[in-house]
Amino acid sequence: MIREANKNDLKEILELYLSLHETDIPEESDHLTETWDKIITDDNHHLIVYELDGKIVSSCVCVIIPNLTRNVRPYAFVENVVTLEEYRGKGYATECLNYAKKIAEENNCYKMMLLTGSKSQSTLDFYKNAGYNSSDKTAFVQWL
Repeated sequence: MIREANKNDLKEILELYLSLHETDIPEESDHLTETWDKIITDDNHHLIVYELDGKIVSSCVCVIIPNLTRNVRPYAFVENVVTLEEYRGKGYATECLNYAKKIAEENNCYKMMLLTGSKSQSTLDFYKNAGYNSSDKTAFVQWL
């Protein structure tokens, strides 16, 4: 089942992110709780999960960003696309990306963007097959 995350999903999402790039789960803290509350209550922040047999197996984030160009149309930014390793290749992340696209279309976005740090050809092909291209824009990242 594809859906947006709810307040009770934090623990499972943090565990899922260990399959992304995290090495450990953050300790419970006021900062973690406040950040989660901001995410879960922000109308422009959509944390999408794919749940299978009561377990979150895949997820992505879609943030709608208000914009003053392109006839004052927003754009969507997709981040943290991840699937538990044993569930990869079954279309769950694609379903999450399709759900994100639906959200972007409902919000009249003129484009969707995502970045990946992966150089794996299979990952790059996955994004291309999902409708993204790497030729229209050049991405730069400055780590803080």
